[in-house]
Amino acid sequence: MTSLAELPTNGASRVIYFGTPDIAVAPLRALVDADCNVELVVTRPDVRRGRGNQTSACPVKVAAQEMGLKVSHSLSDAVTHVGSSSDLIGVVVAYGELISMDVLSVVPMINVHFSLLPRWRGAAPVERAILAGDETTGVCIMRVVESLDQGEVFSRVEMPILSSDTLTSLRDKLLEASLPLLVSAVKNGLGDGAAQSGEPVYAKKISNSDLQINWSHTATQIDRLIRIGGAYTHIGGKRLKIVKARIVAESLTSEVNGAIKIISRHECEVQTGSGSISLIEVQPEGKAVMKVDGWLNGARIETGAVLS
Repeated sequence: MTSLAELPTNGASRVIYFGTPDIAVAPLRALVDADCNVELVVTRPDVRRGRGNQTSACPVKVAAQEMGLKVSHSLSDAVTHVGSSSDLIGVVVAYGELISMDVLSVVPMINVHFSLLPRWRGAAPVERAILAGDETTGVCIMRVVESLDQGEVFSRVEMPILSSDTLTSLRDKLLEASLPLLVSAVKNGLGDGAAQSGEPVYAKKISNSDLQINWSHTATQIDRLIRIGGAYTHIGGKRLKIVKARIVAESLTSEVNGAIKIISRHECEVQTGSGSISLIEVQPEGKAVMKVDGWLNGARIETGAVLS
């Protein structure tokens, strides 16, 4: 049976970094700023974005090239890069692809994971923690194994989830908390890891359908959905994104779910299955984000209109 490559016990003098999106840029910079020897950066291939056939590099590739680091899109390059060294470590932050045992048996790897494992294994741990109403979350430095997010945990930090936290604000705080943990793990060693304990919960990727507001849900549930970004509804057959809102009331009423009540020229409330929310910023289909008063005036919304 193939076994995992052995992790360096006293810190690593060589690093291979695996990451792709914007959230993986700060950890890469932190390692370089801490004089860790990042010899190779492996990212997902360039993709087509926008119109035309132009391809563009991911944020990690752009940052790595700015820092003069060697970049590859191939996991096999990481394998051949290892050589006979026993003081090399792979660091994975949101790489975007499961890594097979063929690679893990050669490259010893740790991962920065943004949850308190085993809760929220998978692709969208921060989003799912907000949606579930979790009171706390955190960051784990864990070993990468073939099974998804099931490796032993070497260090962790916990933090509260505030009722005002958006996906962006919570990610930023988790990212900041992860940097000293990661740098210490690479430079000073990992110590003894602990097997994950507790009931595993999986953080399925957020789909477009997940972001459609169901106005029969409670004001609290809808507020959480808005806070992760991209929540939308429809009015007059057109999509309307709800960018920012606040809970006005949480008690049951007899109003129609999704019904709009104009409070003033600058404020409107929407009825939910339990309670109501006040819209602050919206984005009508094909337009830029705007304050709710601009939308009310431009779209000529009246009390009694229903968001569907």
